[in-house]
Order: sequence, then C-alpha cells, then structure tokens
Amino acid sequence: MGNTLAGSFDELHRLCKDVFPAQMEGVKLVVNKVLSSHFQVAHTVHMSALGLPGYHLHAAYAGDWQLSPTEVFPTVVGDMDSSGSLNAQVLLLLAERLRAKAVFQTQQAKFLTWQFDGEYRGDDYTATLTLGNPDLIGESVIMVAHFLQSLTHRLVLGGELVYHRRPGEEGAILTLAGKYSAGHWVATLNVGSGGAHASYYHRANEQVQVGVEFEANTRLQDTTFSFGYHLTLPQANMVFRGLVDSNWCVGAVLEKKMPPLPVTLALGAFLNHWRNRFHCGFSITVG
Repeated sequence: MGNTLAGSFDELHRLCKDVFPAQMEGVKLVVNKVLSSHFQVAHTVHMSALGLPGYHLHAAYAGDWQLSPTEVFPTVVGDMDSSGSLNAQVLLLLAERLRAKAVFQTQQAKFLTWQFDGEYRGDDYTATLTLGNPDLIGESVIMVAHFLQSLTHRLVLGGELVYHRRPGEEGAILTLAGKYSAGHWVATLNVGSGGAHASYYHRANEQVQVGVEFEANTRLQDTTFSFGYHLTLPQANMVFRGLVDSNWCVGAVLEKKMPPLPVTLALGAFLNHWRNRFHCGFSITVG
C-alpha cells in the first residue's frame, strides 16, 4: 500500500515550502558516493565566517521493500559531525499500513532528543502518534497526535494535538488543518490557539511555480508574509529560487548542473534590509 489520499500532517505545506530557497552562508563542498544499491555515504565540508569550519559524515542504508519511489523499508540514516554529535533515524514497516520511526540526537556523549513515531495509513485517512523525550523517572513527556481525513479527492481535513508534561507544568495545544488541491494549485490552512499558518502554491507551467505563505504566532505577537518563486530552465540545466517577505528580507539561490560531470553548483545571497544584514553562500555538490 503506497501513499493515501490524506497524506502526512507534516507535509501539508511541503509543495509551497519547496518553492522557497534554502538559506546559504559560507562555502560548502558535498561529495556523494553510492557504494551499493542499498548503501550510500556523503562527505560535507563547510567553512563559514560565522563559526569554525565543520565536517559531516552522512550515511544511509535502504532495504529491499519499496512501496513507492520515495518509500523504502527498512531505512537507516545517520549524520555525524567533527565533534562527535550524531543525528540518526530508523524507519520500519511493521505491517502493510503501519510504519514506525525512531529519531535520536546526541551532542558529543550526551543525549539531547529521542523520539518515537507510529503512523497508520488507511485508504482515505492517516493517524500518527509521536512520543518525544519520554522520561518515566522525571515524569516528563511530549505527545503529538495527528489525524487527517480525505473527504473528497480534493479536500483533506484534520487536526493536531500537542500535549506536554513536566514537573509543575502541563498543557495542550489543538490545531485544526485543511488542504484543498486543484489541478494546478493547492491551498492549505492551519489554525489553533498557538497561531495560524496559511499557504498557497500555484504551478503556472512546467517552468514556473510560485508560493505564498502567511504565519501568525500568538505567543510572540508576530506575523510574517512571504512570497517565493521557482523558475526552471531545463535547456540551461538551471534552477532559480527567490523570496521576499514582510520583514524586508530578500533572497535568491541559483543552481546549475554541469553535465556530463556529476557536479551541481549553487550560489545564494540573502539581505535583511530592516536589520542591515547580508550573507551569501556557495556550494559544490559532486555525485
């Protein structure tokens, strides 16, 4: 069983977010190496004016059970930096409709985060339960429950409940969500006591995509409006992403593939007019 009509709660705004450029700063070299049909590694060296140079080793193992082009089980992914800090996750398929994921994060020899997810995918709905940093001795835990129901092939409704408990403190936040998908556009809205998040994605043609986001945070009393665009130039092997937001920030990233070489070059620049901050980045990806 592959993807359901409802999809995943964490990916409700994914189409819109993929339009926006990723932040870049400094110089980065990434070397990818496929060792076999199941195993691949990547080496990353990053030099920045904001901090010390860093190195990351990324390794990934993919099993034999492929449900879709993006879903292979079991999957084990790990990333370790030069200080010994580790980020790792394991994805398992427990049954045809039941998935499990474990995530661990350490800072040198100290555990920072451990998280366990269980997801059940029906024909037209998805239910997920997440436990974050469970501590039976300290009586603290973070629980997140997601549910999405596909009412029609275009309309998906659902919600998220976040519950946290620690000594002397306990609380819950409820968020309702909806997504409507048409032929060339997708509109998504999350509304809860913590704020609101709305996005609109539109594919104008094979080369041009645009996205608009609105986010409001009631705790910080802050709202942000962002506009992004994605331009593909297949004949030039180039992809251009840009953004502008209500905080007077503008940014852009240009990616250029260099066939027949397995090399991708990227150049990005971001400017915050309000705070008078500017940073740029350059990356080379091999493999």
